[in-house]
Amino acid sequence: MGVSYWAGSTLAKLCFTAFARWEVEGKEAVPPKGPLIVVSNHLSNADPPVLVASIPRGLHFLGKRGLFANPLSASFFTAVGVHPVNRDGTDVEALRWNLELLKRDQATVLFPEGVRSRNGGMNKGVPGVAYLATRSQAPILPVGITGTENIRSYGRLPFPLCRIVVRMGDPFTLPVLEGKLSRPLLEHLTDMIMYRVAALVPPRYRGYYTEQGARSRTS
Repeated sequence: MGVSYWAGSTLAKLCFTAFARWEVEGKEAVPPKGPLIVVSNHLSNADPPVLVASIPRGLHFLGKRGLFANPLSASFFTAVGVHPVNRDGTDVEALRWNLELLKRDQATVLFPEGVRSRNGGMNKGVPGVAYLATRSQAPILPVGITGTENIRSYGRLPFPLCRIVVRMGDPFTLPVLEGKLSRPLLEHLTDMIMYRVAALVPPRYRGYYTEQGARSRTS
């Protein structure tokens, strides 16, 4: 990662320390090197800088193509490790970009819900994360974020001093699977991943992945 990324990381740490009650739990679970897929719930546009400030590794992100609408913004987001992605379907190029990052022992962040939660509860994850994890066999670091829903925009500080908690679980890998991966199988594996994330947040944040929801879908 370049100077721009680490400068941004330092600035983010200063901001969250000064303007929020920012807590990080489980930082010792982060592998110090090697390929890594960070998987998190998604509450706010502030989630990426919160993760950058909380995880002691350089992180790469996917961002909507609108962020790259002009050369200045495109240059900035590229410098801080963001790659454009289409949200209207499977983006094969973005998948290849992530696979190449993992081959180079980098860490990438995925928000499998695709969009920010509107009510704080987790939405069903899309299966791209399971495909990436299965094909790369990279460790998955589940992360649960709470409190960032109180930060509505980059131009508004989190007053009053809101509590932001980033909780990290133990890394794990998906089983090795050969051949074509069916969509139902990928959806099942994605749910397995998302339940690990849900276990790291209070029940009111779990949404689709509450225990009650799980029982109703299997009954």
